[in-house]
Amino acid sequence: MDQQSNLGRIQIVLVDTQDGANIGSTCRAMKTMGITRLVLVGQREYDENRVRTLALHASDVWDNAKRFPTLKQALADSVLSVAATRRRGKFRKDCAQSPAQLADTVMKTGEGLVSIVFGRESDGLTDDEVAECSLVVTIPTSDQFPSLNLSQAVQIITFTLFDTIKTYPVEANPVTQDRCEKAALASCEALDGIGYFKLAQEKLWTFRFLRDVFVRAGLTESEIQKMEKIFVKMSRIKAFKESEDDV
Repeated sequence: MDQQSNLGRIQIVLVDTQDGANIGSTCRAMKTMGITRLVLVGQREYDENRVRTLALHASDVWDNAKRFPTLKQALADSVLSVAATRRRGKFRKDCAQSPAQLADTVMKTGEGLVSIVFGRESDGLTDDEVAECSLVVTIPTSDQFPSLNLSQAVQIITFTLFDTIKTYPVEANPVTQDRCEKAALASCEALDGIGYFKLAQEKLWTFRFLRDVFVRAGLTESEIQKMEKIFVKMSRIKAFKESEDDV
């Protein structure tokens, strides 16, 4: 599954959010990370101006939001439902995943809707609401002040999902192993020319070492040429010094 379809199947579910401004901020947090499915659970009505002012250029997320009277209905079509909560308790699942672990779970989950559920600003999700979800995600925070604003929590989790799921652009292509072998051989020949090797097998060991380092480094053609140049230039400098000494 590619990045777009994997992000496109994630929906952020807000349960009984108390302030429209927080919904607007959540819309921005979502859209910056390529996630645009928003679900609102509950019967509250919100001040449109308050929502749109904070949503700014992400008002389309608000416009396309779906509403359900209950969380159970909102999660009915999900293949994975995740409760975002920092509170632990007897009735709040035995274990919780970090945002990074959740991102890995989403990557391994088969096709279908993934819902991440956030509770009220004042007291989060109830035990029953957590029980409606199949998994818990918890954002690590300082014990001195563990509470996060709703949109902050959404931003952290959506960023982690985006950062894990996205495909980084290939800015440069590494050279082949064959090219690395040729560069390592040229480097060793240069070292041999200045009398670097003293032991019988030292040239072979050095060749293998340099080849492996070049391969693991994922060098581009330009970079490997610079590596070769260092060794070749070193041998030429030595030859030049020796010719000066002979004069």
